[in-house]
Amino acid sequence: MKTFMDDRFLLGSDTAVTLYEQFAKPMPIIDYHCHLDPQAIYENKPFNNLTEVWLYGDHYKWRAMRANGIEEQYVTGGEGVSDYDRFLAYAKTVPMTIGNPLYHWSHLELRRLFGIDELINEKNAPIIWEKANARLSGGGFTPQDLIRGSNVRVVCTTDDPADSLEYHRKLMEENRHGFQVRPSFRPDKALELARATFRPWLKRLEEICGYEVSNYDLLLKALEERIEAFHQTGCLLSDHAIDTVMFAEATREQAAAIYAKALRGESVTAEEEAQYKTHTLLFLAREYSKRGWTMQLHIHANRSNNTVMFEKVGPDTGFDSINAGPLAGPLVKLLDGMEMDGGLPRTILYSLNAGDNDVLASIIGSFQGGGIPGKIQLGSAWWFNDTIDGMLAQMKSLANMGLLSRFVGMLTDSRSFLSYPRHEYFRRILCNLIGDWVENGLVPADMELLQTIVEGICYRNAEAYFRFGSESAQIDRPTAAGV
Repeated sequence: MKTFMDDRFLLGSDTAVTLYEQFAKPMPIIDYHCHLDPQAIYENKPFNNLTEVWLYGDHYKWRAMRANGIEEQYVTGGEGVSDYDRFLAYAKTVPMTIGNPLYHWSHLELRRLFGIDELINEKNAPIIWEKANARLSGGGFTPQDLIRGSNVRVVCTTDDPADSLEYHRKLMEENRHGFQVRPSFRPDKALELARATFRPWLKRLEEICGYEVSNYDLLLKALEERIEAFHQTGCLLSDHAIDTVMFAEATREQAAAIYAKALRGESVTAEEEAQYKTHTLLFLAREYSKRGWTMQLHIHANRSNNTVMFEKVGPDTGFDSINAGPLAGPLVKLLDGMEMDGGLPRTILYSLNAGDNDVLASIIGSFQGGGIPGKIQLGSAWWFNDTIDGMLAQMKSLANMGLLSRFVGMLTDSRSFLSYPRHEYFRRILCNLIGDWVENGLVPADMELLQTIVEGICYRNAEAYFRFGSESAQIDRPTAAGV
């Protein structure tokens, strides 16, 4: 019987151990998609206790707590509920998460970041609470400390076009943290003109631009200005939540008429929404391509399913699920439209539906080129898929139909500063997969080649692909050793 989470955790062969220990483990982290708060990074305030740093904003943990019968006030907080009460509720939940990656992540977070090896449960929760809080109060656990201590070189946050980028500029000006913090351009609200959020968001955009966005031409002007402002603040990625993929050709005049209709408060048909989104996405892709950005498309999420809980606690609180809408036809047309328009940028395609892996893996092969290795990427196993099975399925689809060796690897997609051990989780799974191929004679035991591939997927591919430059620091390659 193997020991729980020992040095060979998730590594089933000596080859896998060698690949992980020699090549994957030393690599820094590029977290090119997350939801960390740039203000929190800049202000760098210490955390008051373990609950604040571990449970605030972590809807993965909240979702598990609800499934374990924990009442909502102990999940998202409520009157009369202390942070210690919330921690105890999660400690009670952790033993019930066996089989869920949360069981591994929670133990990895305490072990790697706090040096706490106890199994998490209700009985030893007071000991864990005391040990963790002692470490927090002893210093070295501010947001910047946690980023540096996790060997992170680049953090890309998620930012709305109407955001001021104030704290990104301040972080750029200081430039003394040992890591980069870059914004990512997330214009979802600009595309959702049929939703109630559109008009309030438009007012925010007008405030940041300093003029009224009273027609479609002005909207495109405002978006272009904000793209350039993001670019000047170090942005090299955009990100789009495409919950349902749409494609409907439209002229600029048609898109303008639809925009005007929405501004008048008139309802927009599904076809008109598709036309507006298509024309606007094509415009945005051209702008990204001009600047050498990477475009990320996050596809097939059903968001805020529970209306009662949405009204109580808002979005991004653990009430989302996997979608299964149309994909292949409209996505191919959208990418092809961008290509014909001369504006298909580097693109990463993620689907929350693991059943889409093969579809996306085959689609990306149709749009590679331009002398860019892995120009179109099959994005890492995302959200409900960042499990052992989900990561393996994503990597096998990519290997079967494309080049796993050019994959840009893992991201946290997290709101927590404690999430970086998820990269270790991914790297161990990656090394075990390749190690199995070697052990079974499917791949040669050529350690120089395997070093190139493993280091590439863990770090080097992302650094080159996103063009983060010398600031992210070149990492010397150790000499490959034989197995």
